[in-house]
Amino acid sequence: MRSTLAALALTGFTFAAHADFVWTDTPGKHLELTHDDKPVARYVYEAIDESSPERRDETYKPFCHLYMYQWEHYGNLLTKGPGGKFPHHRGVYYGFNQISYTDAAGKKHEKVDVWHCRKAHQVHRRFTRQEASADAASFTSEIDWVGDDGVPFATESRTMRFRIDGPDVVVDFESTLTPQVAELKLDGDPQHAGFHFRAHNDVNDKTSNATYYIRPVSGIGQPGVAINWTEKTDNDQTRDLPWKAMCITLRETQVTIAYLDHPGNPKPARASERQYGRFGTYFATTVKKEAPLTVRYRLVVHPGEYKDAAEVEKLSEAFLKEKP
Repeated sequence: MRSTLAALALTGFTFAAHADFVWTDTPGKHLELTHDDKPVARYVYEAIDESSPERRDETYKPFCHLYMYQWEHYGNLLTKGPGGKFPHHRGVYYGFNQISYTDAAGKKHEKVDVWHCRKAHQVHRRFTRQEASADAASFTSEIDWVGDDGVPFATESRTMRFRIDGPDVVVDFESTLTPQVAELKLDGDPQHAGFHFRAHNDVNDKTSNATYYIRPVSGIGQPGVAINWTEKTDNDQTRDLPWKAMCITLRETQVTIAYLDHPGNPKPARASERQYGRFGTYFATTVKKEAPLTVRYRLVVHPGEYKDAAEVEKLSEAFLKEKP
């Protein structure tokens, strides 16, 4: 029976089995998660369509939308998809704009970009797992990172897990990247590489001056003020932060997203902030075929504001205590 249900889940069949979380797959397009019939997330995985420049831009990498949950606005997207300010920013996403490797024929590939997907792209191949229960839901997607020659140079196993914790939505992101070449160098800069969250484009258009950040060292920041890593600002406010939180105003509602980094991820992790609602960190590292790279992050979406930095610190402590 279990194998039958697993097979149905991977072919677009929806079933609840008395679970509060339910996956609904629109094959070839997206995988939708609901909890008590409220939308929680949408994993968008449509394969790249190169029939036109517009379609290519819409489909060149998978990403995950999050919805506003536990608000009067539930059902409305919290995150941004294609289009808007910086079209390559999409919900919850992961990539690097400066990748280099040497292929099997000895040809060197430099500045391969799966962030903007210029001369490269990411493509979802299949789901290897989908699970939903009363307490949590998860999926694992197999994603190829493909160069401009059409040949995959890496394969990613991307797992996302979701649960409800009181008023909060907890989103765990785990990625294992296996090079299909002998060695892969991942690099970039804080604004164009790593693991990032991008809020709905209305934040950019209407409320960016209200965005503020909460940081471990300095606490609650001023609205409209961002602090970013540069070689000149390489300090404990911009590098190797265990956590950070961003409070945005969307549809006249304040939402705070906590971003929790794991100490097992490559370091240094250099921080990026933007008032229009994007934040994250990036690292540079070299990955060998025989030693895949696994990274772990957690996002906690909280309706409203945190009263102080200590509340976010507790979220980080809980994350680090959990076993992978």
